[in-house]
Amino acid sequence: MKRKFVSALLCTALVAAMTAGCGGKSTETEAPAAADTEAPAEEEAETPAADETGDAETEAPAAAEGGRVFGYTCMDGTNPFFVTLEAAIREVVEGNGDTLISMDPGNDSNTQIDQIEDMISRGVEIMFVNPVDADGIIPALDMLKDAEVTMFGFDTQVGDMSYLTSYAGSDNYNAGYVCGEDLAKKVPEGGDILVLDSPTMQSVTDRTDGFLKGIEDSGVTFNIVGQQDAQGNQQVANEKATDLLTANPDVVAIFGGNDPTALGAYAAADAAGVSPLIYGVDGSPDVKALLKDTMLEGTGAQSPITIGKTIAETAYAWLNGETVEEFIPIETFLVTADNVDDYGTDGWQ
Repeated sequence: MKRKFVSALLCTALVAAMTAGCGGKSTETEAPAAADTEAPAEEEAETPAADETGDAETEAPAAAEGGRVFGYTCMDGTNPFFVTLEAAIREVVEGNGDTLISMDPGNDSNTQIDQIEDMISRGVEIMFVNPVDADGIIPALDMLKDAEVTMFGFDTQVGDMSYLTSYAGSDNYNAGYVCGEDLAKKVPEGGDILVLDSPTMQSVTDRTDGFLKGIEDSGVTFNIVGQQDAQGNQQVANEKATDLLTANPDVVAIFGGNDPTALGAYAAADAAGVSPLIYGVDGSPDVKALLKDTMLEGTGAQSPITIGKTIAETAYAWLNGETVEEFIPIETFLVTADNVDDYGTDGWQ
């Protein structure tokens, strides 16, 4: 096992994750009224002006003539998955001559609500929503509804999906299921396992449920001897896994609700000198690069590029008066050492 190389790579990934973030532009235009599934006829913008970049505290200038203002919020803008997804949405929005205001609440539900209120004041007319907390975001959705801002969800469902005109997201249940199914095939004798989940994130809850169902359907007996909330964060996952492995050094596997969690668990296992099979969900370049040489065994892969482009293009279809699907599932699948070459390790699929 190439521990020195892997440890260095994990450190680099952790620093990058802690420093990266979602950028944003700030503009202002009048927003159209929201509808359930069909867009109203497009009206001319009433306050044309040039757009410019700003931060969350800077008063937003008016948008360029004819340009719309879109808002974006995700649970954690430092997660490479969301960095890639935001870039895919931004490419579509800016390619249409419009502006995207992007804010990162840093996994804090109250901050997310405050930032959404700020974006409403900046005149956003379309909002791309990924909640920190599925139910905790409802007050912000009420504010968006009152302001007649149309909402499009992505990756993680909100507590009441009736607020959203459309939603695009991975089949998170299946992403976890294929990991559990693979574990049962590779460890047919069963054993003790650890689970690092995140109960406030519906996407991670769905993945965990799928993982447990996958091993249940296999008929192989696995016992969860430790389960902790890793908040979808690599550093938190490292701390939680370190504690759990100290108490349970003989576990045969660890399931992480996303790839940063799996990387944190791997660093903890590597430091403890143990070698459980570790599964994550995302299909991130960092995890794919380690599948052949380490105890990182598999990742339930999804495509942030596809999710971002799909929901952005759906918003434009709605704006053009087209009827759009309320729920758009995006395929998920397992990536292991056996097929990772088919997807590459230098980027997202």
